[in-house]
Amino acid sequence: MNDAPTAASPSPAATTPRPLLVAEGITKRFAGICALDRVGIDVADGELVGLIGPNGAGKSTLFACLTGLLPPDDGAVRFADRDITDTPLHRRAGLGFARTFQRMELFAGMSVRDHLIVAVRAHNGTGSLVRDLLFRGRPTAAEHDAVDAVVALVPSLRTVIDQPIEALGLGLGRLVELARALITEPRMLFLDEPTSGLDQAETAELAAVLQSVQRDHGTTIVLVEHDLTTVQAICTRLFVLDHGVRIAAGPTADVLADPRVREAYLGAGA
Repeated sequence: MNDAPTAASPSPAATTPRPLLVAEGITKRFAGICALDRVGIDVADGELVGLIGPNGAGKSTLFACLTGLLPPDDGAVRFADRDITDTPLHRRAGLGFARTFQRMELFAGMSVRDHLIVAVRAHNGTGSLVRDLLFRGRPTAAEHDAVDAVVALVPSLRTVIDQPIEALGLGLGRLVELARALITEPRMLFLDEPTSGLDQAETAELAAVLQSVQRDHGTTIVLVEHDLTTVQAICTRLFVLDHGVRIAAGPTADVLADPRVREAYLGAGA
């Protein structure tokens, strides 16, 4: 039986949706080193796109500029026709942004359920950070319903929902991060290397979850990923960076066949 996710097949009516995120001329320097050189990316409403490239290409730096973690030195970012170049990270969350990080950001001493309920409270503005991290305050019925709904999307968490986070392996921890992002019902989801540390079954589950939230909830997704099998299966378009420069963009199959992309990954003569 083939457990691999099926490739995305947008209908003709969905091939040219309205752009939701547009970044133009994004430039970022660190101590005189140009990490990004006038990079552009556009993501349509409801699209699932991939951002790929070899190590050190500038992918995580571009993510940081798109999500507000870092300000670009030059260029502009627009979301839903609004200039958000200087909008800080927490205010972008209010616009419907959610993201995961390359290095997991989870709290010891809290269960999986605790993490998800804290995320709901933070999103709704109904919690106190100190109180929630100590997890004082009984969850409401609505909060439990939100947890149940997101666990239905990520079924591997069902059997570990009340386990402490430190008892989980890396793969399940990454699925907790994904569920924590999804429970806020984001309009736009940014994922930085989400399959890192996942086994084959966990990777297939994550890919299926992403396809489901894109298809059934209309969530727009930008994915930084090294696993080209997953990228090929679920992304309709790709952007490729190498040494801080965008070297290719377009439909997934076309980009992966591009000699410049193959050379960036495999070296000259590939």
